[in-house]
Amino acid sequence: MYKIIDTHAHLDELKNLNLMLEEAKKAGVIAIVAVGSNHQSNIRTLEISQKRRRFVYPALGLHPWELANLGTFVIDDNLQFIEQNIASAVAIGEIGLDYDKRLLKAASKELQKEVLGQLLDIARKNAKPVIIHSRYAWKDALHLIQDCGIDKAVFHWFTGFSSVLRGIIDAGYFVSATPAAEYHEEHRRAVKEAPLQRLFLETDCPVTYGRAERYESRPADILRGLEAVSQLKGIDKDTIAEQTTRNATNFFSLDIVF
Repeated sequence: MYKIIDTHAHLDELKNLNLMLEEAKKAGVIAIVAVGSNHQSNIRTLEISQKRRRFVYPALGLHPWELANLGTFVIDDNLQFIEQNIASAVAIGEIGLDYDKRLLKAASKELQKEVLGQLLDIARKNAKPVIIHSRYAWKDALHLIQDCGIDKAVFHWFTGFSSVLRGIIDAGYFVSATPAAEYHEEHRRAVKEAPLQRLFLETDCPVTYGRAERYESRPADILRGLEAVSQLKGIDKDTIAEQTTRNATNFFSLDIVF
């Protein structure tokens, strides 16, 4: 039985949550970092973590996708809630930048950078790590994080350029591998190039994966990511599980024994 940590899960979006959490435990998951994406998501994530202490650890965030629907005052309320509840969180996330052209029509690069900068300031002031979404914005996200003086950052589901990956690793930051490492070429390249000492495992559940066969992910699907990383790196699954769990435990300061 492997001892694995799912470092990025949207538990507030899962149906049959209790069933899926028990299934995850049977699969060897010893901890889950549950990420928030907006005000309601953050509240629900805190509630789940309080019921599942020492198994579910909350991260509070404001996803860039949410900015298209929020006015200035509502954004400020979100930031205030995160700051008021930061002591209960192991990280700030999911936060970041997304330069998909469909989103940029509703949430400009400037707005996204401004909000991310404020979230990074909260993280820095409270010595919390950050969980970064960086689709098509890998370089800008890295530079902003470095400029804000962030010590701990993970670029989740990284699919960016090798040059940016080198910058992430050189800065002492991390990337995380999802089950998409089974088939997504850019993600597979990043996972292969990233040193094991700088890698986490995650599901990003309930996101849908697969090409020939599509499936809605759950925390137990962390085993698919583990298998994919093992094959890509030519390293046995026991070693991958042990190192990624150690990485995540230290990064998030989790109070677990493994």
